Amino acid sequence: MVGLDSRLRGNERGDCVKLLEPPEHRQVFGKTFQPQPSDIDDNGHVNNVVYLSWAQDIAIAHWTSRAPAADQAAFAWVALRHEVDYRRALVLGETATARTWVSDQAPGPRFERFVRIDGPDGAMSAQVRTVWVLIEKATGRPRRVPAQMVEMFS
Repeated sequence: MVGLDSRLRGNERGDCVKLLEPPEHRQVFGKTFQPQPSDIDDNGHVNNVVYLSWAQDIAIAHWTSRAPAADQAAFAWVALRHEVDYRRALVLGETATARTWVSDQAPGPRFERFVRIDGPDGAMSAQVRTVWVLIEKATGRPRRVPAQMVEMFS
């Protein structure tokens, strides 16, 4: 993966999960999440799909906090691919801390975004790598990500 530092950690089955960490030069945007009773599944912890929802929520918040109004009016992002690694269950009453950052490269209309969600103990609960595609709202067609948009998140 381009634009990230990672460490390998084995899980209970011996599989290795690359723990996402932002490169030192990359801007990081943070947000906290409080699981709601409706987020808890039959296993007593936050449902997997909620982590994906949080990843989308923080991506949108990051975009709206940095992009000028003109860019927000002209462009939209759509998810092309999500990769999620789950590691530590979150339960009701815990606060999740999410961090997101983007790749330093945008080949064509595609742009990678990384999200790491940690539990209150700092242990990684889930991490997400998403490939987003920039869409020009007026045409509904993909548009090459402009260099200044990449720099906006640096």
